[in-house]
Amino acid sequence: MSLYALQKVIYQINRASESMSKYRENPAAFTAGYELTDEEANALHAPDIGLLYILGVNGQLLMHFAAACGYEWSAYVDAMKQGLTVHGPVRAGLYAVAGKQQ
Repeated sequence: MSLYALQKVIYQINRASESMSKYRENPAAFTAGYELTDEEANALHAPDIGLLYILGVNGQLLMHFAAACGYEWSAYVDAMKQGLTVHGPVRAGLYAVAGKQQ
């Protein structure tokens, strides 16, 4: 998995409206320059907010990306819950580590 690359592409999309426009026009073309797994690329192309959460995307990045993709707050939270149901526990990132600490 390439969590850094996944988060980098989301950061690029979040930071400029031009990037978001290019992403919306053709998600596959926009993400082609990043070293992503097929699962990561597909999650971005959908966009599948629940799977992106499970893959470990930082909450601040994901929240802004989801909002830019048209998710209302409650839909964003529901998408993360659905991600847990469909894809299992968070695989990487802060949420995976935090869940293992006592």
